[in-house]
Amino acid sequence: MASMATTFASSLSTKARTSFLDQSSFHGVPVASPTRIQPVKSNQSKNTPITMSATPYDLGSFTFSPIKEAIVSREMTRRYMTDMITYADTDVVVVGAGSAGLSCAYELSKNPNVQVAIIEQSVSPGGGAWLGGQLFSAMVVRKPAHLFLDELEIEYDEQEDYVVIKHAALFTSTIMSKLLARPNVKLFNAVAAEDLIIKGGRVGGVVTNWALVAMNHDTQSCMDPNVMEAKVVVSSCGHDGPMGATGVKRLRSVGMIESVPGMKALDMNAAEDAIVRLTREIVPGMIVTGMEVAEIDGSPRMGPTFGAMMISGQKAAHLALKALGLPNALDGTSVGSVQPEMILAAVDSGETVDA
Repeated sequence: MASMATTFASSLSTKARTSFLDQSSFHGVPVASPTRIQPVKSNQSKNTPITMSATPYDLGSFTFSPIKEAIVSREMTRRYMTDMITYADTDVVVVGAGSAGLSCAYELSKNPNVQVAIIEQSVSPGGGAWLGGQLFSAMVVRKPAHLFLDELEIEYDEQEDYVVIKHAALFTSTIMSKLLARPNVKLFNAVAAEDLIIKGGRVGGVVTNWALVAMNHDTQSCMDPNVMEAKVVVSSCGHDGPMGATGVKRLRSVGMIESVPGMKALDMNAAEDAIVRLTREIVPGMIVTGMEVAEIDGSPRMGPTFGAMMISGQKAAHLALKALGLPNALDGTSVGSVQPEMILAAVDSGETVDA
C-alpha cells in the first residue's frame, strides 16, 4: 500500500486550524439542524394531513418582474468563471458524484477551511443512487450505516439488521441539497476528468473538459482540456463502464499500479465490508472510494445495497483530511473530542475503518 500523502498542514495557517478546532466545525456543524429525528419504523402509520395555504401572490393575474436577457447571461457566466478561477487550485477534488463521492464531499464540507471541488461527467449527479436495484424505487441500507441517514435526517423503515428508504431519490436529493449549500463546495457537473496531473510519482490534480467534448474527440479536431490542481484527489468513478473506473484505469496505463482485475461476482455480505476496508490512498495523492475499489482489488460486487458507498465515502473524506494534516476520525484526532457527530458511522467496527 502506498504511504500516506505528505502532510499539507503548512498550506493551512495556524490561525485557520485553531479556529477550526475551537468551533468544532468538522463533523460538528451539520448542514441542517443537529437534532436527530426519530426514524420511521415499519409499524408506524403516517397520516399527517396536508393543509392547502394561500399563495403569496395572485395566481389569477400573475406577472414576473422584467429582466434583460443579457443580465441572465452575465449572472451565469460571471459566477461560473469565478468558480473556475477559485477552484483551479484547491484542497480536494472528488471525481464522480455518485453515492460514495457525494458522501465523501459531504463529510469534507464540514470543515469550512477545506475547499472541495466535485467533478461529475453527467448533467445529473447522483450516479446509480436515484433508484434501487432493477430500477425499483426503494433503497436498502445495512446497519450501522443507518446512522449516516440519521445525520442527514432521512426517514426510513427500520428492520432488525437494515433499513429501507421508500425512494432512493430521497437520499440523493437530500445529501445534494445539504452539500451544495456549503460555501466551500462547488459541483462542476457535465464536466469530465479526462486525465490526471502526475508529478514526481504523485497525483496532483485532474485534467478536465466538457463531458460532451470528451465524448467526441474522435469526431472533431483536437480540443485541448483544462486543469484543476489539488492537494488530494478522491476517485469515485464507480465500476467499469463508459466513464467508470477511469481513475484506476489511468493509473494502470501509466504504470503506477499493476492491474485492474475488475469486480468479482455478487456477494453482499463480503462485498460491503471489503469496500470500506479497502478504501485507501492507492498512490500518493489519490484516494479510491466506492465501487472503483472493487475494480482495483477484485472484490465482490454488492448489488442494490448502498451502505458501503456511504461509509466508504466517509472514510475517504477522513483519509483526505489526514493527508491534509487536519483532524480526522481515523487517527483519533476528532473522535470523542467535541460532539458525537464527529464519529464515523462505522467507527464501532475496527475491520471497516482501518486504512
